[in-house]
Amino acid sequence: MKNPDILKISTLTGDWCDNDIVLLHACFQLLADCIEKEHLFMGHVDWTLTEESKATKREIEELYEWWKKRRNLQVTDGWSELEKTQYDKDTEMLIRLIKIRQHLWT
Repeated sequence: MKNPDILKISTLTGDWCDNDIVLLHACFQLLADCIEKEHLFMGHVDWTLTEESKATKREIEELYEWWKKRRNLQVTDGWSELEKTQYDKDTEMLIRLIKIRQHLWT
């Protein structure tokens, strides 16, 4: 990553945002950048070499596809059951991303 001290999070505006939401968006911005800008799947890794590498690629693709849908959802100031469900799902996906982070190099 060039200029790692600058991370442009395209899914957030300049408005106030709590750190737990920034953390989610920042981590998935890094995933999206790795796939879209750094061309993760065209790099140094043979994603077909082993069952583990195939499974890892599928996991990365699932996380990325989920994020492409999730990133456009807005969170309101309230805390409804639907928002709690979404927050729990966000946490689950963030944990999954953290577990495969060692594969996000190009």
